[in-house]
Amino acid sequence: MRYCINCCIHLLPNDLHRQCFRCRGPDHNNQKCPVCRGENKIPLYTDRKQMTWLAVLEVRTDHCESWNGFFCLRKGKLCSLMFGLIIMTLVMVSYILTGAKHGLLLIPSPFHYGAFASNPSLMDNESLSDMKDYYQPSKMNISYVKDYPSIKLIIDTITSKIEFITRQRPDLEELRKQEPHMFSVIPNKFLPNSKNPCWYEEYRGNTTADPYASNSYALYSKRFRIIFDYLRKVFWNHLYHYKDKHYRLRCLPHFYIIGQPKCGTTDLYDRLRLHPDVRFSAIKEPHWWTRKRFGIIRLRDGFQDRYPVEDYLDLFDLAAHQIQSVLQSDAVKEHGKRNNIIIGEASASTMWDNNAWIFFYDNSTEGEPPFLIQDFIHAFQPNAKLIIMLRDPVERLYSDYLYFASANKSAEDFHEKVAESLQLFEGCVLDFSLRACVYNNTLNNAMPVRLQVGLYVVYLLDWLTVFNKDQILVLRLEDHASNMRYTMHMVFQFLDLGPLSEKQEALITKSPASNTRRPEDRSLGPMLPTTKAILRDFYRPFNTKLAQVLLDDAFLWKRT
Repeated sequence: MRYCINCCIHLLPNDLHRQCFRCRGPDHNNQKCPVCRGENKIPLYTDRKQMTWLAVLEVRTDHCESWNGFFCLRKGKLCSLMFGLIIMTLVMVSYILTGAKHGLLLIPSPFHYGAFASNPSLMDNESLSDMKDYYQPSKMNISYVKDYPSIKLIIDTITSKIEFITRQRPDLEELRKQEPHMFSVIPNKFLPNSKNPCWYEEYRGNTTADPYASNSYALYSKRFRIIFDYLRKVFWNHLYHYKDKHYRLRCLPHFYIIGQPKCGTTDLYDRLRLHPDVRFSAIKEPHWWTRKRFGIIRLRDGFQDRYPVEDYLDLFDLAAHQIQSVLQSDAVKEHGKRNNIIIGEASASTMWDNNAWIFFYDNSTEGEPPFLIQDFIHAFQPNAKLIIMLRDPVERLYSDYLYFASANKSAEDFHEKVAESLQLFEGCVLDFSLRACVYNNTLNNAMPVRLQVGLYVVYLLDWLTVFNKDQILVLRLEDHASNMRYTMHMVFQFLDLGPLSEKQEALITKSPASNTRRPEDRSLGPMLPTTKAILRDFYRPFNTKLAQVLLDDAFLWKRT
């Protein structure tokens, strides 16, 4: 087998060598041609010039003499392919290393959105995971830039896009169109002789039937069945009979502990339960306003049947029975006194979780939800009272990570997740408003850690568009931990609760703290100093605005 360097590495047999268009010319001399002379080694030429890049590539011909033509051809192509791949890999590695060093990686926004318009037709036949894929941005390999200067550029971009714009409040008729059944069940007036919002509802069920047979909370959760078993036993004893009809007392909460998660809401709930005039729902966190009424039980399970408002009201039946006993007492009937028992509800998702809106409300404006949870609560309870417990958002995020992460928890892993979440959030605010990103279901599910939950002022400003400032009490966990007696007195005063004996007060204020960090999480230690510095920079403009709104510099969290 002969080879001609003027044509290609692999050539035809010698009897066809004359066919080569470069070798058949008049200048060709078989005696001078190194190939035709059969020399072992010949230099590789490109455009008639000897190559000097990466030294000299030599083509050995002696071993090819024993190959058949086909195998020689295949091996030559394989060598060429491997050589090309090596060169391309070296170039890519050089580009990545150089780009990462200078923070110049040309990576497009990892969260580039398409249209925000929802598609209600998906709700009938598709699961939540299918719908999530429908709204999912294009997947790509995100570069985790861990050094502080590079991430600081991302934070600076986010900060430059922050605008606190007042949202347009929807009118009552728009709300009625969205939830007609809810408005048909809850009246617009409540009993005047009860401090808590309650009303009598005609019971039209069969007296032998189970009144809680279809309650979704009882059907989907085994741990609530004991509560409903008790309610079944006492239900008929609390029906009110009037003119051959049966009536049951229905109640809504007088106050809501609306947020935030990992900020001490469980501890506040446990202490308030000890007050003689306070009752709570049968379940601490029903999550009805934010999730269950949309059919969300667990996000990973997709959408289930929507929980009707009647199922939510059933959770207050235990408290309603006690209120009814007070209303039917002689003190109320004869002396005109009123019931002072109040009911609370403590779902820590109420303040911030509006993620389901995109699947149900399709008249969005530039990706912002047209209706929020507070719009509906205010429509039924314009006088409701709201309690918010907050903490340093940096520490809240780390606590949230330790509580919800299932495996491989570490300060380094937390740092990576923070970096990725910041990149995703930056990608959103480059194209959409701050409110659109905060309430975006796809972004919130994509971020490995819940950065958005710590943007307290964004949510608070939206609640202040429908509720007056004196209806909202904002507390700090740091103050609650250092002076529990003071914060509890603030809560008692805010709810207009009666005085307590010293023994009752001691029971409430001196009981051990609830829902503290687990021992295995404490062993992981604090977050990395670099991570803390990054998060401080990210949350600083939001904390500054929060302190301005509340007229309290303690919400800057400078000393924590």
